[in-house]
Amino acid sequence: PRIVVLISGNGSNLQALIDASQRPPSSLAMTSEAELLTLPADIALVVSNKSKAFGLERAAKAGIPTWVHTLKPYRERHAADPDPTHAPAPRAVYDRDLALGILERVPNPQLIVLAGWMHILSPAFLDTMGATCPVINLHPALPGAYDGIDAIGRAFRDFQTGKTQHTGIMVHRVIPEVDRGDVVLSCPVPILPEDTQETLEARMHEAEHRLIVQGAAAVLAATAP
Repeated sequence: PRIVVLISGNGSNLQALIDASQRPPSSLAMTSEAELLTLPADIALVVSNKSKAFGLERAAKAGIPTWVHTLKPYRERHAADPDPTHAPAPRAVYDRDLALGILERVPNPQLIVLAGWMHILSPAFLDTMGATCPVINLHPALPGAYDGIDAIGRAFRDFQTGKTQHTGIMVHRVIPEVDRGDVVLSCPVPILPEDTQETLEARMHEAEHRLIVQGAAAVLAATAP
């Protein structure tokens, strides 16, 4: 199966997907966890909405095609329109072109993975991609908790005020409502008494690298013909 990964930054979760997709099962000790950290898929394209995202270098090093698709030109064209009130919203046009560009480069992808993709996808993207290609996202919070940005920071501040003792991570289906799609996998991450926000973030990232591989593999297995 061919998958497409969307990124905006460093790409450490992308690297976890690359490593798992290039790791032959025979090279691992035959444990259940090790088996889950293989990804029987080909990463056919990495897309970034930021031209300087380090994840693009990770993809290039692995020999994976990349595409930079930024929102700025769409905003500039919209602002220059003589009557912008009657022009389509730039985000909707951008999202539609994002989907069309993916399908042009990778016809019939089996999965789209958002791995640190910092742009909310609208129905213009999801409808253009169609129902046959699942789109999943990794979010650093448990279902129903800390939707949207700064999820780790908000969880840590709640810990400091005694409101929670843990946070977590989920992989979920992408729908128009932010971080509200059906959950594929989730795992709790305890917040330790000695934690700073930085140490919590480091442990969260370690767990993310496992869960994003497991989530992608689970969706591919569930949708296999």
